[in-house]
Amino acid sequence: MIPPAPSERSTAHRTQAERSDATTAQLITAAQELFGQGGYATTSIAAVAAAAGVTKGAAYHHFAGKAALFHAVFVREQEEIAAELERAAAEEPDAWSALGRGCRRFLEHCLDPGFRRVVLLDAPSVLGWETVREIEYAHTLRVLSGGMRAAAAEGHFGDGGDMDVRCQLMFGALCEAGMLLARAPDPAAALTSVTAETERLLAALAARP
Repeated sequence: MIPPAPSERSTAHRTQAERSDATTAQLITAAQELFGQGGYATTSIAAVAAAAGVTKGAAYHHFAGKAALFHAVFVREQEEIAAELERAAAEEPDAWSALGRGCRRFLEHCLDPGFRRVVLLDAPSVLGWETVREIEYAHTLRVLSGGMRAAAAEGHFGDGGDMDVRCQLMFGALCEAGMLLARAPDPAAALTSVTAETERLLAALAARP
């Protein structure tokens, strides 16, 4: 038998890798929907595999277990909200307006039931506080920190305070505000007051009247 040419082997390898990536993406998409609907505790690997159109064995081939799959879903949620915040901020005329718009958009996104369930309610207990924060630091905190530093460059945080501390405090406030919305009997009704208080805190951190 004549062995395949190097280019043919490369094409076959890429195709196999692409298939693997596609299956991984299918599993994450299905898990994102199911975890968002029913929560981590009631969602099984078998249910995710069925929703993704693959076998349970294939799911375990790509993920060591349900916690690993949830980790991938949480990362995707963070990637999506970070991109959404950046798009919202880009529509504003200046850094201060962009910062305020980004904070409001994060709180509005907390009204999404799937986001609330995965990011705000289940992630801390499933992944642990340190892992959650590490992932958030690479996504939502990165966007918030960039927005606050851009606003500082415009003179909105010009009193010489510690921007690292301010970014951490504001990020913590947004996460807690999101938790208030997640646990409110009527999250949509609570959004107005939670957003207003969050904006007051941002203004206080910036020493704005």
